[in-house]
Formats: sequence, structure tokens, C-alpha cells
Amino acid sequence: MVKRVLMIAFHFPPLHGSSGIQRTLKFSQYLPALGWQPLVLTAHPRAYERQGADQLREIPSQAVVHRAFALDTSRHLALGGRYPRWLALPDRWVSWVFGAVPAGQKLIRRHRPEAIWSTYPIASAHLIGLVLAKLTGLPWIADMRDPMTDVDYPVNPLTRRVYRWIEDRAVRHSCAVVCTTAGAVRNYQQRYPDVPPERFLLVENGYDEENFNGAPNPPPRDPAAPFTLVHSGIVYPSERDPVELFAALAALQAAGQLRPGELRVVLRATAHDEYLAGLIARHGIGAFVTLAPHIPYREALAEMLGADGLLVLQAANCNHQIPAKLYEYLRAGRPVLALTDPVGDTAGALLQAGIDTIAPLDRRDLIAQALLRFIGQVRAGTAPVATPSAVAGASRRARAAQLARLLDQLAARGVTNPVPNQAEEI
Repeated sequence: MVKRVLMIAFHFPPLHGSSGIQRTLKFSQYLPALGWQPLVLTAHPRAYERQGADQLREIPSQAVVHRAFALDTSRHLALGGRYPRWLALPDRWVSWVFGAVPAGQKLIRRHRPEAIWSTYPIASAHLIGLVLAKLTGLPWIADMRDPMTDVDYPVNPLTRRVYRWIEDRAVRHSCAVVCTTAGAVRNYQQRYPDVPPERFLLVENGYDEENFNGAPNPPPRDPAAPFTLVHSGIVYPSERDPVELFAALAALQAAGQLRPGELRVVLRATAHDEYLAGLIARHGIGAFVTLAPHIPYREALAEMLGADGLLVLQAANCNHQIPAKLYEYLRAGRPVLALTDPVGDTAGALLQAGIDTIAPLDRRDLIAQALLRFIGQVRAGTAPVATPSAVAGASRRARAAQLARLLDQLAARGVTNPVPNQAEEI
């Protein structure tokens, strides 16, 4: 007998430019073979600022996909570029809640799923999951990925309070809270000592072998071409700010240790090109850094496969997070230069995979040293790459099997959502 799970996810094709798409998309591809039919409740494409059809064909035929009413407050409800803050709480897509809740009720009545699964980083997805779980009594899995809040995140205090409210309800009303790093699991266990620790589970991100098999072959490397270092994906100004990297490049250029034509840093699909272009101009490093547009997903994989090195940017304020792109970097088998806190989860994942080419993102002097050493190692053929065992354990198929086992456990036990105190409101 086929079981069904309602999957609430904002990031889904035809959205492009976010590696977050892959988690839900790959779960929806691999769950049917594991006995679970996905019912995907996502947002209407009008809510997506950037769209592309290249991954639509990857949506499995077994999946039921409903795209509920949703607007982007900043584009659809703003006057003169301004809008009331309450129209963007918890996020700019809060209107999706009003479309998704009735749509979710209809899907539940028609298809009778055994469980609900909602996924962050769009906070409205967990708000939808909370309401539907309360209305139906279905067991709810809150896929946090990363912690929703921290001491100073989100930056705006009002937004942070709303996020904390949703986060608290998700932890207390769901049957399982799933994180993508061991550090995030520990963070939640420490923050909620009154919640059973086994409610917090680890299902990491990963890579998809089929996508790599379908990627175009990269062109042969030209020995005379500049050393190419690629960062693929969003460069968040607060979490992946490359200002110290740019300062290091400027210092190396001034010292004559790097000359134009020797190095090309490609920042692909950053989503913040205007901000980065200003930094590049200010540091005078246009000869080294290229802002590149979005390309279809498999072409981006081919670019990784053909690069001399792959670049990770992750600030210390994200120590309990690992960029989803990292697992694709490991599978690409290319050397990785990671600019991140050496004691964070990102560095830990790389060290576990056998990669130690790491320097802090906030230290231009150490970045300069690490960059020169990295280039030398790659050219000498001594730069470490991920071990075969680390690559084998990080496939999306294996991650989907973990989720299916959790769903099987909930279905076998007939679990419903924890009953709150009767005086407590949603």
C-alpha cells in the first residue's frame, strides 16, 4: 500500500538560483521507490523573482504538485518600493499562508496523507505546517535544516521575535525536528532541555549522482589559462561576505604576488551582484574577480567539474550550518578552498572528508597565505580532495532513505502531533 506525505516547500522548480531547491526536489524523486508518494504544496511561480524551466523535467510523475496563491510583498504589494513591515512578517511571502492552508486542507481531504513535512528557510512554510497539523492532527515533521534564530539573527528585532515564535511552536508541536548538521541538533537540544532530545534528528544535505551523470563534459583545461576558482551560488552579505577575501586579493596584487592573468575568481549566481560589484571596484580587483550570471543547474555542475578549485564562503555566525553546495563540491572531486571558521560545522565536514585547505573568512592575512598555498598545491597535484567514502555517504538517495525510515516509524506508531496545554494558542 502506497503511503503519502504532504511536503510544504517554497523552494521548488521553476524557482532558480537557490541550492535549497534540491532538498525537496530530490526527496520527491526518491521517496516513491521507498513507498511514499509526495504531495508537494508549493508557491505560485509569480512569487519567484527568478525562474527557469531547466529543472521542471526532474519533478517525478508520481508527485502531486499544487502551487498555491502567493505574492512577493516587495514586488507585488509595495508602493514606490516601500511597504508596511507587517506585510512581510515572517517573510515577504506570508501571503502564501493564506493560499496554502486551504489548498493543503483540500489535498489532505482528497489524498489522505499519513504525515506532513515542511521545510525552512522560508519561515512561512513552517507556519503553514503548524496550522495544517493543528487542524488535522496529522504527525508533522519540521525540516529546520539550520536553526531559524540566533542571538542576532534575524537582524531586525521584530522579525527575530516572530521567527522565534514560529520556531518554538515547530519544536513543541511537531513530532520530529530535522536538522542538516550535528551542530544544529546540539543547538536545539541545549535550547530546549524540556523537549525529548530524540525529537531532534539529523538528515544532512547531499548531492545527486544522476545530475552529475547528466552534466555536460567540461572542456579540457588550458594550461595557459588563469587558475580558476569558482564559487557557485548565493553570496549573502552577512553570512558569506567576501570583503576580507577581496582585501587579500588587493594586498597580493599590490605586493606583486598575484598578477592579472594568473587568477580568475568566478562568483556564479550570487543574487547580490550590485553589492559585490561595488566591493570589487573599491578594492580594484576587477582583473581577478568575475560576477557570472545564473546558468542551468547541470551546466553549473559541469563548471564545478572543470574548475581548478572550488570556493566556500561561510562566516562564523553560521557555525551550525553547512552550505548545501558543499556536498556537490565533494562529489565534483576538485580541490576546495574553504574560507570559514575552523571550528564550525562546515570546516568539520571538510576535515572529515579529508580536506584541510581552510582559512577564516574574517582574516585577510590568513586568506592571502591560504590562497597562495592552495594555488601551489593544486598546481603541484598535492591539494586534498574528498575521500571516496565521504562522497559515497553523501548522496541524496541515501538522505531520502533516512527520511523514509522516519516516516515509516511515524506511520507504524500512528503518531499524532503532541497535544499542547489547552490554554495555549497557536
